[in-house]
Amino acid sequence: MTLRVALVGGPMYDHLYPVLEGLDVEVVVHADHPTLNRRAADMLAAGERIDVLSTHSKYAPSQAQWLRPLDQLVDTSALAPLAVDLCRGGGALWSVPRLIDVRIMWARTDRPPVPGTWQQMVDGGHVFGFPGRESGLFGTFFELVVGQGGRLFDDDGTPCIDSPEAVHAVEMLCRLASVAPAGLPDWHYDQVDAALLDGAVHAAGVWPGGWGPISRSGAADVLRPHRYPAGSARWVSYAGCHSWAVPTTCADLAAALEAVRVLSSREAHARDAAGGTVCAHVDALAAVRPVSEVDAERLAITADTIQQAMITYPPHPRFPEVEDAGWLAINEALRGTCSPRHAVQQVQRRAEEALG
Repeated sequence: MTLRVALVGGPMYDHLYPVLEGLDVEVVVHADHPTLNRRAADMLAAGERIDVLSTHSKYAPSQAQWLRPLDQLVDTSALAPLAVDLCRGGGALWSVPRLIDVRIMWARTDRPPVPGTWQQMVDGGHVFGFPGRESGLFGTFFELVVGQGGRLFDDDGTPCIDSPEAVHAVEMLCRLASVAPAGLPDWHYDQVDAALLDGAVHAAGVWPGGWGPISRSGAADVLRPHRYPAGSARWVSYAGCHSWAVPTTCADLAAALEAVRVLSSREAHARDAAGGTVCAHVDALAAVRPVSEVDAERLAITADTIQQAMITYPPHPRFPEVEDAGWLAINEALRGTCSPRHAVQQVQRRAEEALG
């Protein structure tokens, strides 16, 4: 039986998929993560067969009703415990970690030097690129709020988004957008990376998988890695774990588990790491050797960020609804159709509605 697989797509992730060439697979979805999530949710809710699903630690809780627990079915002993823990929820392993995504800053040396804090970035009028829509925008908002000492949810999961820190965060995003290219409110991750490479922005947050395109680009000689900008209270970087899940619609469990085994092998993780990602396989990651001084800096800054600054969303089965409502409201503020204060109030109201 041909396996039906749904994959996250884009320059940061596609380098892995040649490992599937020896398997009998049909790619039924291959798209950026927000699009993948929507299409997979529609398919699974309709009972349509997906045998292996590319997912993410922040989204798997919302998909758990359609996923098989994997604790007794897969061996995760070679994978980083931190990554495995991110893929757990409610005592069950819902997915098998592929890689840890955490942003660091890349800046052009042929532009004015960038500072180390968000406030300095804004006050200095630096052209910082960030996603103007979907999960990338809400994630940047999350970073700014937490970096200033705020939070989005109380300990019991109740939204507490309407706060001075959140209003200030949206104000900062609006100020950054005001000096960036006019198309920023429409940008997703790949557009941010492209703007950094062609010099349209002076600096940007980049996921580890962005190293491959950076190293092969004509701008490689003028780009250097830096720690992500710090807030007034903390240095943080929004992160999570890409992973592999087996939906309950799977028609051939043995074949699906073999595909997950191949995708979780040292060979597959080494291929991911060669593209710049922080793969979850301990030995494969330990074998990575920098190819240049810049690469060594990138690896060191990324490791420090994971150890000291990584923040993740609390797991919640309806988080995607909060994220969707949140980025839409913040995007309106970026476009000047509402105030930062109104945007935050809208995010709070919609989060309360989504979470009941």
